[in-house]
Amino acid sequence: SLPATEITALLGKGTSFEGKLQFEGRVRIDGLFKGEIASDDTLIIGEGAEVHAEIEVATVIVRGGVVHGNIRARNALEIYAPGKVFGNIQSPSLFIDRGVEF
Repeated sequence: SLPATEITALLGKGTSFEGKLQFEGRVRIDGLFKGEIASDDTLIIGEGAEVHAEIEVATVIVRGGVVHGNIRARNALEIYAPGKVFGNIQSPSLFIDRGVEF
C-alpha cells in the first residue's frame, strides 16, 4: 500500500477538468474542476484550486482554494485557511481552521 503522504494523481495549477472523477489513493487538485468526485480515499484541495462539484469521498482536506458544492466525507473533513467552502457539508469528524470562509 501507498505511504499516507503519497499523492496518486495531481491536477496541477493551470489544469482544468470537467466530468466525473473516481479514484483510489490520494488525489490533489490545484486547478479548476467541474463535475462529480467519488472515492473511498482522500481528496486534497490545494491552493488556487477552484472546484465546482458534488464531492463524496472518505476524507476531504481543503488546504486552500474554493469549493462550490456539497461535500460528503465519510471519515473526516478538514478545512484550513485560506480555504473557502460554499455548500452543504456532511461528515462525522470536522475541523475548520480560523479564517476559513464557510
